[in-house]
Formats: sequence, C-alpha cells, structure tokens
Amino acid sequence: MDSEAAAQEIVIITGLSGAGRSTAAKSLEDMDWFVADNLPAGLLPTMAELARRASGAVPRLAAVVDIRSRAFSTDLRSAIGELRARGMRPYVVFLEASDETLVRRFDSVSRPHPLQEAGRVVDGIAAERELLQPMRAEADLVLDTSVLNVHELRARMRDAFATEAENALKVSVVSFGYKYGLPVDADMVADCRFLPNPHWVPELAPLTGRDRPVIDYVLGQPGAADFLDAFGRAVQIALAGYDKSGRHYVLLAVGCTGGKHRSVAMADALAERLSSAWPGIQVTHRDLGRE
Repeated sequence: MDSEAAAQEIVIITGLSGAGRSTAAKSLEDMDWFVADNLPAGLLPTMAELARRASGAVPRLAAVVDIRSRAFSTDLRSAIGELRARGMRPYVVFLEASDETLVRRFDSVSRPHPLQEAGRVVDGIAAERELLQPMRAEADLVLDTSVLNVHELRARMRDAFATEAENALKVSVVSFGYKYGLPVDADMVADCRFLPNPHWVPELAPLTGRDRPVIDYVLGQPGAADFLDAFGRAVQIALAGYDKSGRHYVLLAVGCTGGKHRSVAMADALAERLSSAWPGIQVTHRDLGRE
C-alpha cells in the first residue's frame, strides 16, 4: 500500500451492482479492517466519528455504499465533504464492469438488478451507470472487474491496501497421522509412508520425529532426500502461483501412519528448506502425543 493510501482513515467502496463490491469488502475484512456493508451514505460521518472515539480500537475503517435512492450521489458526495471537513481523508474505490459481464453475473444468480424495475437487467445497469457517473469521476481508485475473477480482485485490493506484512503469503506446514484423518483444509499433501517406520525399531519407538535419533533415521533412508527435493520444488512452484493469485494462507500437510515419527521429521525438514523463501513459516504437529 502506498503512503497516500496508508494515510486514509476510511475507505468507501461503491460502484455498479454486480461489479464485486462484496468481494472487495471481504478482502479488506481478511486484512482486519472493520467493514460496514450497505451503509446509507448519510451515516458515514457518524460511523467514522464513532470509530475515532474508540481510541484506536478500530484503526482501519471501510464501508460499502450502494444505490438506495435517486439522491445516492448527492448523499455520498455530501458525506465525503463532511468527512473532509472533520479532518478525515476518505478514499473512494469504484468498481465497474462491462454490460455483458454484469448481465452474465446477474443471470448466473437469477437475481434482478436493483434498478431494473419492470424492465430488463440491461435497463437497470444503464440507469445505475448514469446515476453513478459523477461519483466515478471523483473516485480515487477505479477497478474494472470485467476480466477479473474473485481471487484476482482480492489481489488488486491487497496490492492497494495491505501492509507489507499482510501482503505476504502465510505458509504453514502440519504433520498428521492418516489413521486420524487428513487435514480437511490442506492445500497440498505429502505421504511419507513409503519410508521405513521407526515404530518397528525398539530404541526409536518411544521417541518422536523431533528427537535427533529419529530425525537421523528418517532423513537417512534411501529416497528421503530425493523426496524432499522433489516435493520442495513442487511446493515452491505452487506457492509462487498462490502468492500471485492473491491467496493469504496455504497449508502444506505431511502424513505418515500415526503422525509421530516420519511425518514430524519430514515436516520440520520441509519447513526448514522453505524458510529462506517464505520467512515466518509455521509448523504444527497435529497428532503428536495422541498415541
């Protein structure tokens, strides 16, 4: 987020119905903004003032404002003027899309346009576009979402409003035991059951994959290093793609039978290999201690 955008106290999301206002708002919520959806324009100064009185409890504020009446543009422009008069710096994000795209989106959800009345969807779009033209002309950021999917729109919002830390992809590695079930939220899964199981080695069985004898045993097995190299390369390619698409969080799962030996050692080794490219990577051993 550039220095000018970072200084804004309130972000106002508006624009054409079906252009992605809810997605834009959700992207700010994911970055810990307080977002008020479908707020009447006249309440913007009141909301901003309440947030200011919260003594920093609501540091970043956003509101989605849409068509409520024919006085929409006048009400919103008046609210923005009042915010500025109070020493605040509202930042207006205007979302739009082509008529063809908007018609397709309304058809896909079988919903009427809020302004089409007894006419067609295209009539409602035309009326709204004309009504919002003055606000579009004054917007700080105009985003055309015609060719953007949900992830790409979220990425655009992150580029505009996220801090450097928020913009970074968060990567976690979890070890698990197959007998307790796959992690349901895993994005990529590595199966370490092809390696010999330390459970059948008497002196290793009581230990875990965090103990040096087990680590040396697991990583010293034929194929272990090659597997880490190959899986690590695949993960790096995937993480770069996830980061580019605007993902916030990726979970890598490493499994063995019980989640005590092989998966633990391999998960720690994988995280260590990835840590230079993805600082802050976190490791969790889900099933360690369940036996």
